[in-house]
Amino acid sequence: MWTRSDFSTWTEVSIRYRDLDPNGHVNNGSINQFFEDGRVHFREERMGHLGKEILTGFAVVHFDADYHAPLSYPGKVDVGTVVINIGTTSYGLGQGIFQEARCISTAKVISVYFDPVTGTKQALPGDLREALSGASL
Repeated sequence: MWTRSDFSTWTEVSIRYRDLDPNGHVNNGSINQFFEDGRVHFREERMGHLGKEILTGFAVVHFDADYHAPLSYPGKVDVGTVVINIGTTSYGLGQGIFQEARCISTAKVISVYFDPVTGTKQALPGDLREALSGASL
């Protein structure tokens, strides 16, 4: 199980009333959106200095989430993100959603880097690899 200290980048997300399912819990689709919010913040914080074009050209090719505890409205959560591996054309992230010390959900995500013009995957550039390395376990 992940702990708060495992993550290198954090973003805070507000729980909205519309995130609730009929049982009054935040539904898994909304929790998955919180993970996406965390990945967007991670890219801006860790890769934004490489230029605006570096923030495009990524596609999620694998997403695997576990849900550990229910989440209710109102409130806020913290989404942690950390690089767990760097490949030739892709990188993996570990993510956790926490409400204070309680771990609500965890996820592993693999993103591939591609040329937006041709749609073909390409090797991660050196400066991107360096940025990812600075945010890894």
